[in-house]
Amino acid sequence: MFEIYREGAYNLKFHVVYFTELGEHNKDEEIRRALAGDHLFDGFLGGERTLAAKKAIAALVERLNDGEALTRQQIVRELDPYLV
Repeated sequence: MFEIYREGAYNLKFHVVYFTELGEHNKDEEIRRALAGDHLFDGFLGGERTLAAKKAIAALVERLNDGEALTRQQIVRELDPYLV
């Protein structure tokens, strides 16, 4: 499971967190940061294309941080091949 969110604090940057990959040393902090931010999109990745999915998500986050306004529909369209 992953979530794309926008920081609710000073810089308002977009981030992605992969909840299923969090370890004991960072899970509380990462979950706290995601919950404090503004939710944009979440979903589940599966199958053999997880690496390609992460690249697509990173590209979306970069576009968002560059100021592009993406709708939920646009995100779904780009991530649809990877979502379960």
